[in-house]
Amino acid sequence: MIDQDRNLSPTVGDYVKAVWKIAGPNVASTNEISSRLSVSPASVTNMLGRLQEMGLIEYERYRGASLTRRGRIEALRLVRRHRLIETFLVEHLGYSWEDVHEEAETLEHAVSDEFTERLAELLRHPDRDPHGDPIPRADGTLAEVDSYPLGEATAGARVCIIRVSDDNAAALVYLGEHGLVPGEVVSVKEVRSLDGVITVEDEDGNPHSLGQSLAHSVFVVSVQSVSERAHG
Repeated sequence: MIDQDRNLSPTVGDYVKAVWKIAGPNVASTNEISSRLSVSPASVTNMLGRLQEMGLIEYERYRGASLTRRGRIEALRLVRRHRLIETFLVEHLGYSWEDVHEEAETLEHAVSDEFTERLAELLRHPDRDPHGDPIPRADGTLAEVDSYPLGEATAGARVCIIRVSDDNAAALVYLGEHGLVPGEVVSVKEVRSLDGVITVEDEDGNPHSLGQSLAHSVFVVSVQSVSERAHG
């Protein structure tokens, strides 16, 4: 990964990571950033001006912010660190997957790049974190999977859960208790058009009903796609 200014503050790091998570290569609005970071729109506007001066974003008032190449590198460096820390906490310290996000948010600003790479080696360079999110590589690249929300699946589909949003701890508790975790294969039995509730059946024949919001926090790929990648 390209060498960066390691003296960027945690606040700056949080902002570039937020822009990346909201928009990727596109534009994140002031209101979206404000909502994600729980700060006022006025504070966001002031910080975005500062980040533009630092060369981390391109910002246009009333339109929003997008990351520069340097900003994207910095964001992915922090995302790599965060997801490796989450993996370590689950695999070696016994944390549950609903508890690791906030802990990693704090720790990612307290450790060095050298620590991050030693951690990756200890963990044998995992591709994904406990929630199934891809871990950026040390060179700053990121392998994306063309997944879609379970809530958009159709009745009769057989899909594999590839990742789960880590934004809602209560949802993670529910999904974990029901075995709806990355790697689990389920069959879609019913999609109710009235309220968006989707019912799936796991490989043991157990049914699970998920509300619309919960179903859209679970991302899947077709079982055929998984098989094609395995043999590709």
